[in-house]
Amino acid sequence: MVIIFNKPYGVLSQFTADGSPNRTLSDFGFPAGVYPIGRLDADSEGMLLLSDEAGLNTRLLDPKHSHTRCYWAQVENIPAPEILVKLAAGVDIQGYTTKPAKAWLLEPQPVMSARVPPIRVRKSIPDCWIALELIEGKNRQVRKMTAAVGHPTLRLMRVSMGELSLGELASGAWAELTPAQVKLLFKNGKR
Repeated sequence: MVIIFNKPYGVLSQFTADGSPNRTLSDFGFPAGVYPIGRLDADSEGMLLLSDEAGLNTRLLDPKHSHTRCYWAQVENIPAPEILVKLAAGVDIQGYTTKPAKAWLLEPQPVMSARVPPIRVRKSIPDCWIALELIEGKNRQVRKMTAAVGHPTLRLMRVSMGELSLGELASGAWAELTPAQVKLLFKNGKR
């Protein structure tokens, strides 16, 4: 069984509390025996997969399998084209150079429901949404990448893995994937 979950802001990618005020996955009524595949930080939103199938973590998340993950990041200011090229080429973050990726300005800019709590807004600094497609997922990687090029992330959402997208799944909702959706998940990676 593979489950897609639209993880809200302020939810840990684990079933046990860590002493923080954040909610856990146990608040969402998942079937017994499933575990998260990878993680999203509590302050990130979007697609989180859960499964009871051993080995999916490695098959989906190890960079050698080249499974893409697409993130939408709301960043401060509007990145120039050369900044997007730099993000795609690889960015040095704490002595590690990220693997090549894809980066682009979302056009048109998405209209997103407000986050609770709302993001920090500064009247004198514009913001915009960019997309980053990665094959790796280091700790807080997207946030570190955008900060390294001078465009700190204000809000971050994972919107797809492979060719499987979050679609219209509401924040806090989950569904079991159909066999066709599982095929989309593995479509662009190496097995």
